[in-house]
Amino acid sequence: MERCVLDTEPLVALDPAWPKMTLPEVEAVLTAPGERFEMETVTVNGIPTRVWKNAPPSLGWLIQASRLHGARLFTIYEDERVTYDANFRAVATLAGKLREMGIAKGDRVGLAMRNLPEWPVIFFAAASIGAIVVPLNAWWTAGELEYGIDDSGARLLFVDDERYQRLRAHDAPLPALERMIVSRASSALDARASRLEDLIGTPNDYATLPDTALPAAEIAPDDDATIFYTSGTTGNPKGALGTHRNMMSNIMSGGYNGARSLLRRGEPIPAPIPRVTLTVIPLFHVTACSAGMMGSIAAGSSLIFMRKWDTVRAMEIIEREKVNITGGVPTIAWQLLEHPDRARYDLSSLEAIAYGGAPSAPELVRRIHTEFGALPGNGWGMTETMATVTGHSSEDYLNRPTSAGPPVPVADLKIMDEEGATELPVGEVGELWARGPMIVKGYWNKPEATAATFIDGWVRTGDLARLDEEGFVYIVDRAKDMIIRGGENIYSSEVENVLYAHPAVTDCALIGIPHRTLGEEPAAVVHLAPGMEASEAELQAWVRERLAIFKTPVAIRFVKETLPRNANGKILKKDLKVLFEDRIGQAA
Repeated sequence: MERCVLDTEPLVALDPAWPKMTLPEVEAVLTAPGERFEMETVTVNGIPTRVWKNAPPSLGWLIQASRLHGARLFTIYEDERVTYDANFRAVATLAGKLREMGIAKGDRVGLAMRNLPEWPVIFFAAASIGAIVVPLNAWWTAGELEYGIDDSGARLLFVDDERYQRLRAHDAPLPALERMIVSRASSALDARASRLEDLIGTPNDYATLPDTALPAAEIAPDDDATIFYTSGTTGNPKGALGTHRNMMSNIMSGGYNGARSLLRRGEPIPAPIPRVTLTVIPLFHVTACSAGMMGSIAAGSSLIFMRKWDTVRAMEIIEREKVNITGGVPTIAWQLLEHPDRARYDLSSLEAIAYGGAPSAPELVRRIHTEFGALPGNGWGMTETMATVTGHSSEDYLNRPTSAGPPVPVADLKIMDEEGATELPVGEVGELWARGPMIVKGYWNKPEATAATFIDGWVRTGDLARLDEEGFVYIVDRAKDMIIRGGENIYSSEVENVLYAHPAVTDCALIGIPHRTLGEEPAAVVHLAPGMEASEAELQAWVRERLAIFKTPVAIRFVKETLPRNANGKILKKDLKVLFEDRIGQAA
């Protein structure tokens, strides 16, 4: 394995007295007996595991406790403003309706819609009675949605009108699905569908719903709670089966990361303070749902949703609503920084711009700090870790802009060799393994994939990384053949399989090429069958008709010979980037 030189040069001048405390000193203070972040060891899936002692026990407990925030705004969407009390009324009412429909503990309830005020209502209503919530990617095509619904065995599906029309046009049989409930329907519904508004009204009606208690439910921390879909390098997407403990661990991990930054700076730790967050990442991602929404609810913060990302609209919202936090992926920060009209808006309320899910340039870290006066934040996690494993912000991030930070105290990281047999020393690159209470149980109904990925409490991440002497992790590459475009995962084999299905294509490969704001974009190299013809636009349209639009190659290069391969027959993708030097040069 290659040994790498550790980053030591900060991007901005730091207080020479910083840090006031070392990482071990911070951990000793914050996790001491009786403190907020105290830890204990419990058995999780037969394995002794360090956990946050004071983490909420379940999603139902969290949403019940959230009612204490009362009249504080929970969600804001255009002219719809829902308080915590109103949101709880809607959750409790819908949970009762689900029970009346026969939804029981362990039943799967699908959820496919934009970020709307009803999204968290549905999520918590189902989870609070012990059902397993299946958030489906709203960007998926009808065929992709059909796969997720069938694979999870969802009995009930909540959709917004766009997803409903998409599935209706596709005319998918969906044999296990008993009923669809449609939000904001624009037309008459078929026999299997009904309107969400007939059950709980519109978001502006939630405050008038009766003061109803949540239905009684016996839920343990390690009971099944969610199935978030991820993909591997081969085959169909896999559903990561998460628990209530997985979700609740994020609340404590996020809080710990914030407290750690304050102590490192020598500042006291205040009580949790409600903030206003502009949430632009879809809630079907663990980043927004688990790492973002859970902590926001615990603190009584407000979440603002946008129908679609628009930089000017976002700046208007930040100015009007005095937004404190935004981000999600580096793309958002870049677009805010570089918009020509930025100076026209008062963005001084921004305190933090945090992101994960995509690599970011050190320049972005510096500019967030110097131009916005906000603290940059980053971290590492994945669907299989229900988001937060590491956290990185403030001076630590400015000092190590290419790192994803150190693990939270309940998590462990190690770097393993290619065979997974030997742990590598500090500074060497290998596969990153992680363990802790945030690691999901495994893949839904895929025992072989589970056995290959989850080993004695550890998850083999597929990421190539290294650790420095203080435990900060540096993600240097992805062993899995995946491209991350603005936070959205694109799995090469999926796009390649669609290209291979075109009658003119006999050989192809998808690679990632750098993009200044999105991190990277997909590009394809194609070899056509003798005597056959196909244009770049034709193949792009072919992919766009079969997959979500963000998976479409932004450029396609044609080669006369079959693609270069190694002795094992694997395409040498690193040799193909030279074909895109024109685009790569533009991204530098």
